[in-house]
Amino acid sequence: MVSIQLSEETKLALSKFSLPEEVGFGTTIAPIMIECDYQNEHWSNLSVKPFAPISICPTAKVFHYGQEIFEGLKAYKSPNGDALLFRPEENANRFNHSARRMAMPEVPVELFTQSCELMTDLCRDFIPSASGSSLYLRPFMFATETSLGIKPSDSFKFMVLASPSGSYFKTGGVNVYIERNAVRACPGGVGTAKTGGNYAASLLSSKEAFKRNCQQTLWLDALHHELIEEMSGMNFMFVENNTIVTPTLTDTILAGITRKSVLELGKSKGMKVEERPVKINDLLEKIKTGEVSEAFACGTAAIITPIEKLVEADGTEYPLKNTEEKISLKLRQDLLNIQEGKENGPQGWSVTVKKHQL
Repeated sequence: MVSIQLSEETKLALSKFSLPEEVGFGTTIAPIMIECDYQNEHWSNLSVKPFAPISICPTAKVFHYGQEIFEGLKAYKSPNGDALLFRPEENANRFNHSARRMAMPEVPVELFTQSCELMTDLCRDFIPSASGSSLYLRPFMFATETSLGIKPSDSFKFMVLASPSGSYFKTGGVNVYIERNAVRACPGGVGTAKTGGNYAASLLSSKEAFKRNCQQTLWLDALHHELIEEMSGMNFMFVENNTIVTPTLTDTILAGITRKSVLELGKSKGMKVEERPVKINDLLEKIKTGEVSEAFACGTAAIITPIEKLVEADGTEYPLKNTEEKISLKLRQDLLNIQEGKENGPQGWSVTVKKHQL
């Protein structure tokens, strides 16, 4: 267990903070932040500071060459008041996968999980109690070397922020825009890394999506614009003849932890699950015939959110059936019950955060 000495300023920041009535998603920020620096091939000790702007040189490589990565995970409040983290080691492993791809140093798994547990412990009173709400954690790392030369940085800063958050989507379901021209990631690129450039590449398409009352973009493969990959901020799944189907992972799809959990949970509940290549036109035809009864987004932020319809650029719509017994909603509740400590999940899925020595 990590031992941290909090400054008086940090203690004051924590004592003065209170949750607003409406927290939104990612708009309410906890009053503290965790920092750790990498220099001379070594990581410094964790430090906790009041949340504040950071000072960084304008020539830091992160600004010019985009050398940065991030993660997202959640802490939930259990019925007995415990703070529970959901599969933090999975996030640590994915963070380090991203680091390797972006020529950045790996963060020791223990350091990553300790920082997330420490942040959760210090902010346990700020975890919203409503079901589906959580303390959203944002670990991230960026290059700090001050040079305009194009080469990997030799110094980095690792930080963790926290945000008491409600549902990512304000409505019960989402509309999804089919992007048939632009691409999110190419084979051999950085599509499997959780790095800001992947999300920046999606923003122009999101403007087109918003024009059509869509909240997400569905991306297709870069070479043929034929195979479904993922959405801008989460993975894509659908139900075909009572089977849960999702595209096979490739080097252009981010390996979602919620995606992995849904597949494992579905199998444990006796459901049929398949990972296979999915052609967009085949999917649309099966939506029309009713073979595909529902589709849903799955990710840390979205949890599991039903898709109401897919929308083409020309305005053609493909609505999904509005059945009362949606498999996606049952899976969402089953997953939330585990995350919120109402049911026991597989070993290691829920980590009870202990009180740290301060």
